[in-house]
Amino acid sequence: MIPSFVSFAGLYNGYLRRCFTGAGLFSQKIEIDDETTLHVWGPRNQSSQKPSLVLIHGFGPMAMWQWRHQVQFLAPHFNLYVPDLIFFGESTTKSKERTEIFQAESVGKLLEKIGVKKYHVAGTSYGGIVAYNLAKMLGEEKIEKVVIASSGVNMTKNHNVELLKKVGLDKIEDLMLPSTTQHLRKLMSLAVAKRIPYVPNFFLKDFLNRLYSDNRKEKMELLGGLSLGKVETSNISPLQQVTKCSHTLGGRGPCISSADGP
Repeated sequence: MIPSFVSFAGLYNGYLRRCFTGAGLFSQKIEIDDETTLHVWGPRNQSSQKPSLVLIHGFGPMAMWQWRHQVQFLAPHFNLYVPDLIFFGESTTKSKERTEIFQAESVGKLLEKIGVKKYHVAGTSYGGIVAYNLAKMLGEEKIEKVVIASSGVNMTKNHNVELLKKVGLDKIEDLMLPSTTQHLRKLMSLAVAKRIPYVPNFFLKDFLNRLYSDNRKEKMELLGGLSLGKVETSNISPLQQVTKCSHTLGGRGPCISSADGP
């Protein structure tokens, strides 16, 4: 019998911290204005010989849980900046804004505060939507290349309907912010590439408590604040930067770049 005080999610969280620090990153919280504070992992020793790369996480656990493999691989080649978006991890705001544009503006302010002049950006899922808006907002003067992975930047209302039919749920919130082990299993079936053997409920409950209970109300508001997926058509415009899209909406829809790059 596993003691009740043992948290697998807590143990894994400690392991992730060691991975990030082992990759030469350190953790800090930065006030970007009077209302908003963002937590970010950044390079302990910034090298002028390496380009800067910003990794923007998806709608799920904090950034540390989503970028572990990439951080360990990319840190030798880039000055990495890995922020927690607002209401994820230790990032928070007193503002009532909840849109993906506000998230993008906040990341832009963060990088300006840190003193990062020019950088590449990569975003996955919800983070891809934020990355798109950040690149559109700041242009080629600050953002050189963009990678958008598994992200619904051209999402329409029908895409949401199709997704909910596929997983057998009534509300997108039940999938993106699971509150039961059943909902978490549905999310895992879509988000994990390799099939996972049966995971006991007590294990999943621990992860629900650790990863999906904080700022739940505010995260619901973030989902409601998305401008995408509410109408039948998509009207996104191409980015100026060289852009690479990967599995956008399961391969449907155009890449939103003016030129595909490596």
